[in-house]
Amino acid sequence: MFLSDVVDHTIKKLKAQMANVLTFTNLGLGGFAIIAGTNGQLHLSLLLIFIAAMTDRFDGMVARKLQIESELGKQLDSISDIISFGVAPALLLYQGILNLFGFPGVFFTIFYIGCGAFRLARFNISDNNGFFTGLPITAAGCLLTLSYLAIPYLPPFSFLFITLVLSLLMISTFTLKKV
Repeated sequence: MFLSDVVDHTIKKLKAQMANVLTFTNLGLGGFAIIAGTNGQLHLSLLLIFIAAMTDRFDGMVARKLQIESELGKQLDSISDIISFGVAPALLLYQGILNLFGFPGVFFTIFYIGCGAFRLARFNISDNNGFFTGLPITAAGCLLTLSYLAIPYLPPFSFLFITLVLSLLMISTFTLKKV
């Protein structure tokens, strides 16, 4: 009986931490994407951001499915999201093209990160009732990351516009139904 109790207790502990493990994976991938981008490995950075998006999708699903949602998990998820879908995509695009614009490129990069942080903070203190207010940072980050692939095809100033539009959509007040 003693061994089975230990195994049951261990399984319960592991189950309780599954969502946090996925959240930390998201955070690690975002951090790795930032390091890859600053080392000039922009395609690797892009790939890591998209893998982070998949882990972000699953952490919430796992928490709800296993009924292990917590305030700590919610805050940890937001901190991970600002890294993986705020800082990492902004730096990817900055390294890829926005740096050509000098101060405006720096400003739009930081503005995007700031709008992402504001959006996450607003989400954490709001009663969401099945709706998102503003574009979720994960969607904005994936779109900004995806725009990196269009660098050879669009005029450079387009990326200032894309960054600005995604920034403003995150802090806007329109609502989207959660899927």
